[in-house]
Amino acid sequence: MISEQANSVFRQAIADYHDHDNIDQPIANPYPKENLEHLFYLKCWIDTAQWHMEDVIRNPDIKPEEALYWKRRIDQSNQDRTDTVEYIDSYFLQKFTHILPKVNAKLNSETPAWAIDRLSILALKIYHMEIEATRSDASRSHREQCQNKLNILKQQQKDLSQSIDELIEDISKGVKFMKVYKQMKMYNDPELNPILYTTKK
Repeated sequence: MISEQANSVFRQAIADYHDHDNIDQPIANPYPKENLEHLFYLKCWIDTAQWHMEDVIRNPDIKPEEALYWKRRIDQSNQDRTDTVEYIDSYFLQKFTHILPKVNAKLNSETPAWAIDRLSILALKIYHMEIEATRSDASRSHREQCQNKLNILKQQQKDLSQSIDELIEDISKGVKFMKVYKQMKMYNDPELNPILYTTKK
């Protein structure tokens, strides 16, 4: 199952990142570039590093110039995340290029890769919520509340995993079909962001 494969790689990427717990730690992707696991690992590593960037920028004592530095890094990370999701969708488009959709085939509102994107974020939420649910320096009430949230997150992960597998199976049978729209992000494009194209003249 694709979801089982993805969840396993996500857990590995998160654990590998936290071995160093350093936003600038170079990624050492253990999977060959031609493998889908390579993209899963890259996707979750980007998400994990960005998770910690988001923590840094929420420091109430952060200096404005430092906050701007991290905001720009988060913008770039978002672009990298989007690009990687689109690479994953390209993999599935290629995989199912020979499938002829049935006459009554339906278009799903979300592509496999964007659903997998949410699965990666869920893996991160579960990792960090488990830490909060077992913190020895936290109150019992805090741990209990976090354990309840963790239970919900795990159920959500199970449900989303099942939905992803069913979507991919439906596409493979021609019951549903894929249509991919590039995100066309405008804020990073010097030709589309008015602030960028008016200041460069």
